Amino acid sequence: MGADQIRRWESGALAHAVSDPFGQGPLPWLRGSENYFDDTGQLVPWYADETLARGGGGGPRTADDVRRQIKGFASDGAVAPGESIDFHITVDPPQQFSVDIYRIGHYGGHGAAKITTSPRLAGIVQPAPLTADRTVSCHHWWQSWRLQVPSYWSIGAHVAVLTTADGYRSHIPFTVRDSHPADLLLVLPDVTWQAYNLYPEDGRTGASLYHAWDEEGRLLGEEDAAVTVSFDRPYAGAGLPLHVGHAYDFIRWAERYGYDLAYAETRDLHAGRVDPTKYRGLVFPGHDEYWSVPMRRTVEHAREQGTSLVFLSANTMYWQVELGPSPSGVPDRLLTCRKRRGPGRPALWREVDRPEQQLLGIQYAGRVPEPHPLVVRNAGHWLWEATGAGEGDELPGLVAGEADRYFPRTPLPEHEGRMLLAHSPYRDGEGALRHQETSLYRAPSGAWVFASGTFAWSPALDRPGHVDARVQRATANLLDRICKRD
Repeated sequence: MGADQIRRWESGALAHAVSDPFGQGPLPWLRGSENYFDDTGQLVPWYADETLARGGGGGPRTADDVRRQIKGFASDGAVAPGESIDFHITVDPPQQFSVDIYRIGHYGGHGAAKITTSPRLAGIVQPAPLTADRTVSCHHWWQSWRLQVPSYWSIGAHVAVLTTADGYRSHIPFTVRDSHPADLLLVLPDVTWQAYNLYPEDGRTGASLYHAWDEEGRLLGEEDAAVTVSFDRPYAGAGLPLHVGHAYDFIRWAERYGYDLAYAETRDLHAGRVDPTKYRGLVFPGHDEYWSVPMRRTVEHAREQGTSLVFLSANTMYWQVELGPSPSGVPDRLLTCRKRRGPGRPALWREVDRPEQQLLGIQYAGRVPEPHPLVVRNAGHWLWEATGAGEGDELPGLVAGEADRYFPRTPLPEHEGRMLLAHSPYRDGEGALRHQETSLYRAPSGAWVFASGTFAWSPALDRPGHVDARVQRATANLLDRICKRD
């Protein structure tokens, strides 16, 4: 297979079923100014870009899914301090490797901090992934390293950075959660991340809920994609989910300004491992498209008990999914969504008479091929206070990726007050004029429910080149009111 084909799959571009101009985002440990010393004492630059690596004398290069120089996954998505998490890693050719653990945060603008490094580990070539009816699983891989998470570790979003002795690198994201009291619970969308995972992007066996390949290496669409995908496999390409950057943008901003955060993943909501009613608000920072019945039931109950909800993306809670055990019986390791194929009830929430607007206040309208301005509406509302935004002002590039809007014929949730805070025209892929809207309503319980209605909101908080001070201030106004800091 040619290098061009490998790079094409490695980029992950073919795996995008939606246009996400923000994607994985900047990886803070890849700064060209950061260096480390290898075992021989030689200074080695910590590059991500293969071109820079070649020009800079041998910095790490990104592993791909064809040669699988180094790839891995974690035994669980979230772990509490004092517990352990197992990493299953394949290395080809067999050689030593190491694992650096980073925590995502502000850290003086660096975006992450290295927490610990594994000893030198012996890497092996794990068996080929198992496939059955388009479902790809690596649950049979041997354990490579067990990380005992110290009780003193800070909770948060973490990334294991895997690096081979000959300079190839990949990643494994995981979350350290805790049940300690906090103002806000940040919920990372691991279910949606896995739905988009096309591992392995090798032109043969990989499959997501959007794509798969035929015998000639052609990428097929949704009608031929997987119905069930496994959490027991690496993420494609560099080893990070396609939409992970949205969450990291919010985390960096929120920790910079001192918001009191707890962390969880959507499977924690599904399994009842966290009680969201303990928090003043739940924050969903990124693309969060796939929801199970228990997830929705838990979040609706939290709203009814007075917990506010903050949705900072678009196309939230679109598909209804089921979670099942792995072949070895580990719960919630298989994700199933039939979409519009086969017998049984539809998989769209709005087609089972539970449209997402009944929770969000708006719902998915369509893709946005090119970024458009977000047009401010009801500028006198407290959300826009001190932002400097006036009625009809345009926030450049803030409607992007996908958009939500209010559907007049779809029931709204019960509310004691409701406001649309943006009304933004854009052109869809066929050139037709559409519009995006941003929504805020107050539930009878007193909970606030905010939905940005665009992919671009979280990147505007802390993404280099995309920061918008008006969005930063508006988000602070919202969170301060939820946390009763005003």
